Amino acid sequence: MDITTLSLRLFIIIFGLLVSSSQCYKPDIFQNTLGHIKSRTSPEIQAKAAKGVAERLLGKEISKLFIMILNTNLGPIDKDTFQITKNPLGKIEIHGTSGVAITWGLHYYLKHHCNVHISWDGMQISLPNTLPDVRVKITSNDRFRYYQNVCTMGYSSAWWQWRQWEKSIDWMALNGINLALAFTAQEAIWQRLYQELNMTKWEIDEHLGGPAFLPWARMGNIRGFGGPLSSNWHNRTIRLQHQILRRMRDLGIVPVLPAFAGHVPRAFARLFPNANMTKIEPWNKFKDKYCCPYLLEPTSPLFRMIGEKFLRMYIDEFDTDHIYNCDTFNENTPNSTELIYLKNVSQSVFLAMNAVDSKAIWLMQAWLFVHDITFWTESRVRTFLTSVPTGRMLVLDLQSEQFPQYERFESYYGQPFIWCMLHNFGGTLGMFGSAQIVNQRTFEGRNMYGSTMVGTGLTPEGINQNYVIYELMNEMAYRDKPVNLVDWFASYATRRYGAWNDYAVTTWKYLGGTVYNFNGTEKIRGHYVITRRPSLNISPWVWYERRMFYTQWDNFLTARYGRENNTLYRHDVVDITRQALQLMADDIYMTIVDYYKEKNVIAFRSSANDLLELFDDLESILASGNNFLLGTWLAQAKDMADNEEERRSYEYNARNQITLWGPNGEIRDYANKQWSGVIADYFKPRWELFLKALDKSLIERTKLNITEINDRIFREVEQPFTFSTKLYPTEPKGDPIEIAVKLISKWYKIEAPLALSLLSPS
Repeated sequence: MDITTLSLRLFIIIFGLLVSSSQCYKPDIFQNTLGHIKSRTSPEIQAKAAKGVAERLLGKEISKLFIMILNTNLGPIDKDTFQITKNPLGKIEIHGTSGVAITWGLHYYLKHHCNVHISWDGMQISLPNTLPDVRVKITSNDRFRYYQNVCTMGYSSAWWQWRQWEKSIDWMALNGINLALAFTAQEAIWQRLYQELNMTKWEIDEHLGGPAFLPWARMGNIRGFGGPLSSNWHNRTIRLQHQILRRMRDLGIVPVLPAFAGHVPRAFARLFPNANMTKIEPWNKFKDKYCCPYLLEPTSPLFRMIGEKFLRMYIDEFDTDHIYNCDTFNENTPNSTELIYLKNVSQSVFLAMNAVDSKAIWLMQAWLFVHDITFWTESRVRTFLTSVPTGRMLVLDLQSEQFPQYERFESYYGQPFIWCMLHNFGGTLGMFGSAQIVNQRTFEGRNMYGSTMVGTGLTPEGINQNYVIYELMNEMAYRDKPVNLVDWFASYATRRYGAWNDYAVTTWKYLGGTVYNFNGTEKIRGHYVITRRPSLNISPWVWYERRMFYTQWDNFLTARYGRENNTLYRHDVVDITRQALQLMADDIYMTIVDYYKEKNVIAFRSSANDLLELFDDLESILASGNNFLLGTWLAQAKDMADNEEERRSYEYNARNQITLWGPNGEIRDYANKQWSGVIADYFKPRWELFLKALDKSLIERTKLNITEINDRIFREVEQPFTFSTKLYPTEPKGDPIEIAVKLISKWYKIEAPLALSLLSPS
């Protein structure tokens, strides 16, 4: 047999093996591109930074029980690995390929061997007297574990100072996050650039949005609303961004920096009268004062000049790790359907990055393909994506758990992508999740033939809610197969509260199989009756049986004995009670509508009084939880101010975002929060006014004028709330367990069964 024949047979055998096993095929073209995306920090600094996380988490003395060693040769080059052993001196040695890997290993040991729980809601850290023996080696499934949505910087971290950022970055490292957005201070750089172009202060102010609305100003959705930004804001954010980037880089987390998407101020028409620009269409009915900046024609030399100038200025101030995010068409439809136009936009965005940084990778959120599925056909998406060299774009499949796009677009036509769980919109509260989907489809996305999946990611618009589903998603980065969800939720309950409790475990098993097991295409945005603008046309809906939820609410409170001082149990008492009450509000609402239509005045008034009383009880339970206070959000906003004018501006930003979201309610209640203070002074007064109007129409036998009612609600409740300066507590009031026990006796055991008997089970 000659060499040619042998070579051909070997080729056929190898090709057959590749085709027969989807798990065997992974394009390796990314090795020469994404390979640039790695930490440039020395092993010594990363190890020291990891030790710093341990000290802040455990205290200096206890942290000495953990020896943290960085070894870059421990695992594959493109995947993080950690190894945990107990040495003869009784200390736990954690070896890892990076600072992130070591810290991830620390959390893995504490979680799986010491029954520790670390979450956004609080921590349960009670180590055994003797640290358990262990010998384990874990390698990540993929190259990246990504974190954040561009909107998170508005809905959750708008007012964070270094204390909150430090805690958040520690959490990232403990959960293995090695790629994260770092978008702070870009407005300060834009201001420098605009001033260099001789733009006036007024022109800059009418473009840059206020602190709570920066993400949407950055993406060209709005302009100027909530502003202006002061020199104090710019100086603070520059200092803060240096701290954020230093800590991220020290730990080995690669920060994603902002780049130019093509949106420019209206003032460009004065500065560059011959420039080829298009006014962006209005977004969510914002009027001209606050909408529609210009989009530069991508083939224009001005596009390239602005893009290069901004990125160079940003890098000069903050250095770079070669990966950048920008979104040209986030909920903005391109003004041309021509493929050549889409190709030019994509190429221009990338070339502006590449001209400044020859190793640049463009990280792009794929939300545009979900938001406008009609415009973004396969041919348009293919053109847009493949106009950037393969491997020089990294796509975030932003809501893989509900609307995945990677299959529709054939693994993004060769561009690498990250399987992301979006889950939350607007930072709204409300218990829900898709545990089974997360548990299965991350593996399916990774192992399908030709998959270009290179990571998993968390991309919530807002955090600090439903931590359980994020904990599960984080484990998909290292699990080698789907977990048994019944066992997993039982283990979660045990870790969270520090010990096994039959009642708590039963509740979490129930939640895992129902509330956190949604599977469908309905858009769940936390819209419950209590947080909706009053109407007779609301259709309450949940995918699980309400009666069973009330039963588990009762069951969960039985777990209180011995848990009275457990921080996380007390948090969950508030959260589950909040959920139960808002479900009951849905029930009561349905009876109100029925009695109104039947013109049964006495029964209507009784149910209306029940709803208003429930608002008072909801306010009471929320006021007892330190994570459910409007006062905290407002205090954080005002703490960023340097003078009274700034304080008023930031408070307006904070109040408006969680209520009207726009001067006239353009995205009303999108980012609503069930917080103490919001319930009492915003949600309840709206329903009070509406129910009085219904009562009046019944008594006077007149037709309900909903237009007039909505106008009154805006003038008398909604708008005044956004301009108010009323102070709210920043410390909880009352004992959540005592309050919840009284409420369950009142609502579930007495009134709820009667109300529920009038309704269908779901």
